[in-house]
Amino acid sequence: MSNIVYIATSLDGYIADRNHGLDWLHSTPNPDHDDMGFAEFISRIDALVMGRKTFEIVSGFDCEWPYPKPVFVLSNTLKSIPEHLQDKAFLIQGSPEEVTSNLNQRGYQHLYIDGGTTIQQFLQQDLIDELIIARIPVVLGGGIPLFGTLEQSLSFEHIETKVHLNAIAQSFYKRSRKN
Repeated sequence: MSNIVYIATSLDGYIADRNHGLDWLHSTPNPDHDDMGFAEFISRIDALVMGRKTFEIVSGFDCEWPYPKPVFVLSNTLKSIPEHLQDKAFLIQGSPEEVTSNLNQRGYQHLYIDGGTTIQQFLQQDLIDELIIARIPVVLGGGIPLFGTLEQSLSFEHIETKVHLNAIAQSFYKRSRKN
């Protein structure tokens, strides 16, 4: 069982700009449409857990639904999933521990955790096993940060860093837990 974050940040650690915008993610030219390992990553996971805000942003993109796996939307306020996504996305409630336990019991052992608040909540409960962070070479100077305040520090082991498009550094980390 594992909970994995796969995300891009600006050099200064933001996952969205001050207006919740994501246009800066495409600031590096990508003429060959390099997916930077996303297809390989998504093949390792069983389902996604994402927050409501992230779901609303992704479902508003002008493109085909990007996830071939079930998406569980963590929300206490969203009442329904848009009709065209009802076979792809499902509402779920609970603490990170409850959500993980519920999904693991349903056979979803490897979860992709996405969305700023959701990632921070899972980190606060020490429920992130891997971090895959691509740093886009732009400084936003403000916005939505990837990391928030933690009650205790969490140690991660650096596994490797890959460079994509001669500009984007993608680093892989595994949680180091003392037995």
